[in-house]
Amino acid sequence: MFIGMSTDAEISEFLTSRRGRLTPEDVGLPDFGGRRRVPGLRREEVALVAGMSAEYYKRLERGNAAGVSEAVIDGVSRALQLDEAEHAHLHDLIRAANAGAHPRPRRHPARKTQLTPDMRQTIDAMSTVPVYVQNGRLDAVATNALGRALFSELLESAPAPANAARFMFLDTRAQKFYREWDAQARQIVAVLRAEAGRSPFDRALSDLVGELSTRSELFRRLWGAHDVREHRTGLKALHHPLVGDLDLTYQAMDLASDRGLQMVVFSAAPGSATHERLQLLANLTGTAVDATAGER
Repeated sequence: MFIGMSTDAEISEFLTSRRGRLTPEDVGLPDFGGRRRVPGLRREEVALVAGMSAEYYKRLERGNAAGVSEAVIDGVSRALQLDEAEHAHLHDLIRAANAGAHPRPRRHPARKTQLTPDMRQTIDAMSTVPVYVQNGRLDAVATNALGRALFSELLESAPAPANAARFMFLDTRAQKFYREWDAQARQIVAVLRAEAGRSPFDRALSDLVGELSTRSELFRRLWGAHDVREHRTGLKALHHPLVGDLDLTYQAMDLASDRGLQMVVFSAAPGSATHERLQLLANLTGTAVDATAGER
């Protein structure tokens, strides 16, 4: 299991952290007062809302997930008001627990660290928008020319493969590059948490989390919060050293032809200041005529 923690401990800490966010009023239960030893719902209250016995839920929260059904996962998710990413994470944790006490580590195929030639050609042809391809560990796998220009500081921050989480927490330039650094830091940790649930025996991911936990107190604290998030769409507020502030929208898409990889496409509204600055960046870096981008 990642960073040496057992699957049952991960389930226990995740469920405990989620019920700690809620009050009886949040789930439609009366609060008869009385001092609570810890914040949030009691286990018995979660069980009541989920439609199961208190003893069964207590066993689950201790990490005993043997034979837990989809209906139970759904009931607990409703009771704890889990969002889609949190529900998927709980499902992944329980799947890992039921895989056995000593599951065979999964091999990660080479296609998770490089693109197929056809996809490489596709992203190079997308010359007017920045494109960035990453794997679940947030390693930079490939970019097109404009993507390389946009994320030049990240890509040059360390020997390949550059990693967005390592850049965020260990490179001081990240705090200037990401104008909303605090929010971006939380998002990156939450994305890694979700990946850890999907790939609990990924040694490279475990090593990355261990490194960041050792070297960054903030990462260690955010990791302990057990927040999870999917990386699909949103806004990036960046400050590029050549062209200044950029407000970009992004769409992230899983690649069917390169399983385990995600392509992130950034754009700006035509005529906006960000659109003009992207064009300036392309001109300054020669990306309008140079369609090459190295594999990372």
